[in-house]
Amino acid sequence: MANRTDPAAKSIRGTNPQNLVEKILRSKIYQNTYWKEQCFGLTAETLVDKAMELDHLGGTYGGNRKPTPFMCLVMKMLQIQPEKEIVIEFIKNEDYKYVRVLGAFYLRLTGTDVDVYRYLEPLYNDYRKLRRKLSDGCFSLSHVDEVIDELLTKDYSCDIALPRVKKRWTLESSGSLPPRKSALEDDFEEEEEKEEAEPINDSLEDDIHEKNYYRGRSPVRERDRDRRRDSHRHRDRDYDRDRDYDRDYDRDRGRGRERDRDRERDRDRERDRDRDRERERDRDRDRYRLRDEKEYGRDRDREREGRERERRDRDRGRRRSHSRSRSRSKDREDGEYRKRHSRSSVSPRRRDGVEDREEPKKKKEKKEKKEGGAGEEDPEIAEWNRIRASLGLAPLK
Repeated sequence: MANRTDPAAKSIRGTNPQNLVEKILRSKIYQNTYWKEQCFGLTAETLVDKAMELDHLGGTYGGNRKPTPFMCLVMKMLQIQPEKEIVIEFIKNEDYKYVRVLGAFYLRLTGTDVDVYRYLEPLYNDYRKLRRKLSDGCFSLSHVDEVIDELLTKDYSCDIALPRVKKRWTLESSGSLPPRKSALEDDFEEEEEKEEAEPINDSLEDDIHEKNYYRGRSPVRERDRDRRRDSHRHRDRDYDRDRDYDRDYDRDRGRGRERDRDRERDRDRERDRDRDRERERDRDRDRYRLRDEKEYGRDRDREREGRERERRDRDRGRRRSHSRSRSRSKDREDGEYRKRHSRSSVSPRRRDGVEDREEPKKKKEKKEKKEGGAGEEDPEIAEWNRIRASLGLAPLK
């Protein structure tokens, strides 16, 4: 209910007065804390007190585009739609400048074209300072006449699209508005009256100057003199303009030639730099090619030496393995020889490929008989015992 328009309010420009504000800005105003706390239940009489508390104007500010209190009060005036006399009193208020600007802004939104020009143009004479809140949250200094000029000449103000109004000369031609009279015209008229009321100085030095002075006061002659002066001034200005144009043309042509020479010189330098760069690239390419060839030759020699070294190592390994195998086979043969001879000395002799199968008791008896019969050791056994001792084996018994 708090956001609805007054049922007794009239439609403005064929629509709800609150629709003069864009929907996004309306929703932001409805969600604002100032609107909910300060603007609830305001009437045309109590709205003046809130307008007197304003200390700045503006539309929206900050990252989330919060509306200013000034915009909230404009929305409240569109909602309650105060009478035209109250709005005019707002505009004529000279004590509170923000109340005046608030009334002017509301009249620009809802008033007719004639009322806008009639009540807002006199505010051009108000030069008081105003604080305006920008979109980034900072404040800037402005004046009342600047705000009024923005309302009359621009299509957008305080983040609101202003309704279009007719041009003033259109309303003047139709007779809806009288020609505008500036406040400074009275001052100009007073100065002209003072100049005409001044007595003519009769104590001139010579009569010629006096005659020329009185002749110059004639309206027709004064008009002709002004016309001749203007024609001479225009002719001199045209001559000066042509002369300046010729001078500028010559200067531009000279500058163009200098630019062409500079451009040609730059192109020559660029070509020289390109040639030097190409030569340097060729030298680098030759140097890299020689270096690569040397590196390739060194790599090839290194590979050849590696192959030779591997072949020598392989041959050396073969020789070493061959010598080891030979020594191993020799040792094996010596061992087999020693074992064979040791077996032949210890084991009974073979006769015709068949071992003598004597029992151990008979062998022992034979051995004892042999030891008892021979008082000295057999020289062959002694030789084998010496060989076994050198090999670390136990002697034969």
